[in-house]
Amino acid sequence: MNSISAFLKRKDVVFSGKRYFIDAMSAMAQGLFCTLLVGTILNTLGTQFHIGFLNTVLVTVGKGEGAVGYTMGGLASAMVGPGMAVAIGRALQAPPLVLFSLIPVGFATNAMGGAGGPLAVFVVAIIASELGKIVSKETKVDILVTPIVTILAGVGAAYLVAAPIGKAASAVGQAIMWATELQPFFMGILVSVIIGVALTLPISSAAICAALSLQGLAGGAALAGCCAQMVGFAVMSFRENRWGGLVAQGIGTSMLQMGNIVRNVRIWIPPTLASAITGPLATCLFGLQMNGAAVSSGMGTCGLVGQIGVYTGWVNDMAAGLKTAVTGWDWLGLILISFILPALLTWLLSLPLRKWGWIKENDLKLDL
Repeated sequence: MNSISAFLKRKDVVFSGKRYFIDAMSAMAQGLFCTLLVGTILNTLGTQFHIGFLNTVLVTVGKGEGAVGYTMGGLASAMVGPGMAVAIGRALQAPPLVLFSLIPVGFATNAMGGAGGPLAVFVVAIIASELGKIVSKETKVDILVTPIVTILAGVGAAYLVAAPIGKAASAVGQAIMWATELQPFFMGILVSVIIGVALTLPISSAAICAALSLQGLAGGAALAGCCAQMVGFAVMSFRENRWGGLVAQGIGTSMLQMGNIVRNVRIWIPPTLASAITGPLATCLFGLQMNGAAVSSGMGTCGLVGQIGVYTGWVNDMAAGLKTAVTGWDWLGLILISFILPALLTWLLSLPLRKWGWIKENDLKLDL
């Protein structure tokens, strides 16, 4: 038993929640961002501003009626599976041959997983990475053995589990979206608070939303919760962190406050309560929907990706004939839910907590 533990330690195979559910999931979100999200943004920019080289079909795959043309953004989006898999492998500290072999594994798994592909890639990439690491450099023909084992293990696992995992994740996401349509007030609160909290925790709210294909009203509630955390913490801590903190948290991440939350969990109360207010406002009053990429639902104001996702959804809905125009009410709802209400509500809710001594001076101070 000790020899097995020593071998796994030498191979850096560590079975831990932190490595799999924090490190790997956070990396997965980065892989999503660099492929699917960036591709969506490029396509939106090309369409809305009539930028020729972004609208040009660069590659055509297939022939005849089945041919599919890909623009620059389309190519980036098509690589979402490999992007996630390689990102996960890097987080697990996979050696080069394992890392490169995850490219076909990620592509195959995402294709087999369907709508729930991201969650399937998350599971399969971990399996393939760890098995690849175990055999890496154990033979004199490592250049052959490691890629073959990684690809066979990964694609084989995908063949067995990708479709069931994908269907299960999609079913859960569909159930959440159905429940939000049915009970927009209560589910607006629930989804907003849970996804917002996940954004500030050292896990990936974006990966969760992508894995569950969280869109529609539920996606709008998730966006509201994430914005409440990011903008809320940015404004609430302005007296301590000034403009640097406002930018770092407001368009970066509220995860920066995690160390301060551990020291004083009460600082989490104002933005979380704000999310409980903005969530149902998003669903019941403004009907805010995320019909862009599902990963955008969990991005909040990070690089304004969440807002770009909502706008992309509007454009897609108009192209599909589901929406006639983007109205002033649409823009008002997006701006209020994303920026104004999170800032105002969190600031107001923090005042009595500061007065009562629950939040003391420098409790929100960041080392910037």
